[in-house]
Amino acid sequence: MEEQESKNGEAPEMPDGKPVEEADVGTKAESSVPSGKSEQNIDGAGSRTFTMRELLNELKTEEAGAGKEVIAESASGGEEVRRVSTAASDGSRRDVGSSFSQDSFPQHSVTENDVSMELIHKVSGTDDEGRSRQKILVFSAKRYAEAIEKNPNDHDAYYNWALVLQESADIVAPESTDPSKDSLLEEACKKYEQATQLCPTLHDAFYNWAIAISDRAKIRGRTLEAEELWKQALNNWGLALQELSAIVPIREKQNIVRMAISKFRASIRLQFDFHRAIYNLGTVLYGLAEDTVRPGRLVNQKEVSPKELYSQSAIYIAAAYALKPNYSVYRSALKLVHPKIPIPFLKVGHLTAPPARNPMAPHADWERSQFVLNHEGLQQVSKYGQESEQSSYGSLQGSGHGDKSLIKVDIPDILCVSACADLTLPPGAGLCIDTVQGPVYLAADTWDSLDGWLDAIRLVYTIYARGKSDVLAGIIAD
Repeated sequence: MEEQESKNGEAPEMPDGKPVEEADVGTKAESSVPSGKSEQNIDGAGSRTFTMRELLNELKTEEAGAGKEVIAESASGGEEVRRVSTAASDGSRRDVGSSFSQDSFPQHSVTENDVSMELIHKVSGTDDEGRSRQKILVFSAKRYAEAIEKNPNDHDAYYNWALVLQESADIVAPESTDPSKDSLLEEACKKYEQATQLCPTLHDAFYNWAIAISDRAKIRGRTLEAEELWKQALNNWGLALQELSAIVPIREKQNIVRMAISKFRASIRLQFDFHRAIYNLGTVLYGLAEDTVRPGRLVNQKEVSPKELYSQSAIYIAAAYALKPNYSVYRSALKLVHPKIPIPFLKVGHLTAPPARNPMAPHADWERSQFVLNHEGLQQVSKYGQESEQSSYGSLQGSGHGDKSLIKVDIPDILCVSACADLTLPPGAGLCIDTVQGPVYLAADTWDSLDGWLDAIRLVYTIYARGKSDVLAGIIAD
């Protein structure tokens, strides 16, 4: 499908003449998938297949136009974290042996530079040691400002200037309003952003940026603004861990990847239509699946199978595309993972369930059976349907439709989906789906499996709530 250019500054139109949703900054607007069409129609014929690494890099390029999002150390914010400070007190450079962008970084106006310098000049320590330290920081800041004026692409100068601002915030008394801790930290975050745009491999900058933004969130307490910061923070922290996993020894990679997965998942659960975190989780799961099938790798029977990892990856990428069908990078990623989707469903797996008409039945009456999830709802598969399952999941379609003895949950009826540790449930990871007809209790085999079901059901509901069910239907159509 060809991308359509806007005319006279207007939003581009789909073939039927209706305007498409305006793309985020840094992305091109593309028409969404018509309902009922299969994925083969999603991408134009003749386009090449991308690797997941290329797609991840392309997304980062697109997001750079809108500005990088901040990363944070932890959503709990309860643990004290020490930052890595490599800025020299005399204003000398910090050398980094890594590649950086050769594109010219936009020249900042003198006024913008003066804001940071003005804030630093206003800082006064609470004791002699603090005042002495601040004089050194002011001197260093001047050196870094001069370095940036000479070379706007000097990522070291931006990074070290950010450290100066961040350390100045430590000197300021908590009750100070001119300058406030938050204003100094805000300027530090801007400098970290500029440094990481110029040098994406500057890991120290990401780490210290995390501390700065978490400090800003702590200042705001339990507010919606702080929650927004944590959402962005967790997503970018996951990205940093994902990048780190590519350069660490193989024995450490698995743990770092799983940490990245937990950060992306936590970010999504703060806002279930946060498509960037949804997509990023899909890419990291795809990478984990690729590592699992790597030749010569020892197989651990306790690990999630590559097939399941690929399937999970496809769910998140399909959900990201359904929420933002005008993102070309999501379109390309969906083409890559579409064969891993259990068409005509989004997810197929096993759950332990009670008899449909007796949710409070004793444990002995609960049975482990197959469930399928699509854009319409969650459906238990009949025993006949499970026995007739073939390589394709098409034989399961309609196997339990209209059967009152089977559990069925329609997406529009869902009120809440949550984990449940009720002792009255049989062994396993409890799942509660609260509906307008009452709660439905199920049990997953493991807590990891439960995470997959929770996210999948919540994402399908979010897609429905955002009016994008037709896009999802097109993805999983026969």
